[in-house]
Amino acid sequence: MSEIAVIGAGAWGTAISIVAGRNGTHRVRLWAHEREVCESVNTRHVNDLFLPEQTIPESVHATNDLAETLKNAEIVISVMPSNHCRRLFENMQPLLRAEMLFVSATKGLEDGSLARMTEVIAQVLSAKKKLPARIGAMSGPSFAKEVARGDPTAITIASEDAELAQTVQQALSDPRFRLYTNQDVVGVELGGSLKNVIAIAAGVCDGLGLGHNSVAALITRGLAEMTRLVVACGGKRETMSGLAGLGDLVLTCTGGLSRNRTVGVELGRGRQLPDIIAGMHGMVAEGVLTTSAAVGLAKTRRVEMPITEKMHAILHEGKSPREAIHELMTRSAKSETEL
Repeated sequence: MSEIAVIGAGAWGTAISIVAGRNGTHRVRLWAHEREVCESVNTRHVNDLFLPEQTIPESVHATNDLAETLKNAEIVISVMPSNHCRRLFENMQPLLRAEMLFVSATKGLEDGSLARMTEVIAQVLSAKKKLPARIGAMSGPSFAKEVARGDPTAITIASEDAELAQTVQQALSDPRFRLYTNQDVVGVELGGSLKNVIAIAAGVCDGLGLGHNSVAALITRGLAEMTRLVVACGGKRETMSGLAGLGDLVLTCTGGLSRNRTVGVELGRGRQLPDIIAGMHGMVAEGVLTTSAAVGLAKTRRVEMPITEKMHAILHEGKSPREAIHELMTRSAKSETEL
């Protein structure tokens, strides 16, 4: 049996551990910050705090000890919130080995550095031990609850290391969870991060009582600005028409399980962001954390991202959601295909 470590026991991390553990060929260690999560996973085989009512295989063991989690691990999947990635990898670094394969399943950017998660991991790995950076990124349309209950799901594992991508593909794929390989790490990671910002905007439209026309236009133009930034950062345009781009964008902008869309809905209804976050009971909407970094990255690449900029103004500058939508609709006339 192979050993897989999953770092982060939120809803998505728990769902990944279920996938990894359900075929019986892997021993899975799930690192959880919360001791009550460890207790519920190990005694009742469910994560009562973040993914209730979804049975976790007995092959999954939860622990609060990083050393125990990483012992003998061949694949390390990081699923922590983006703002905790660097700190956790710095804590793990003395425990990491050169032969480990690292996969980031976090859909976000680091505020301040503007770095993608694989870049953060690579920086930490090379800082002291000079470990080779065998890293991939996993993303695509995937609500944790649906993955956990076994609904057919397809996502992407991206890496410049073809052997890593194929190893992860084989380790996690089953009849209910299909992984496609991709070499475009930049596109896959940015697609997974930026779509959360657009999903907040889609929620704002719903919260304001706007119809399907508005959301369809927003998804389409959101994809256009995501693509501009991906290409400017060295990613591939075609990645944005795939699972990690359009697929994840449509899901997150329209699905009722989307936390980012839910934040937007509540903003559109007039609630204040601190109150919305407080009501999420520890769940993370990555789009809130990513918006500032996305705006910063767009500025460094001289890319126009009007929807992202308006979401930043709503989230962090107190702009009225209705005023933001009005400003988007009254911008100067453009060509649809101009990039």
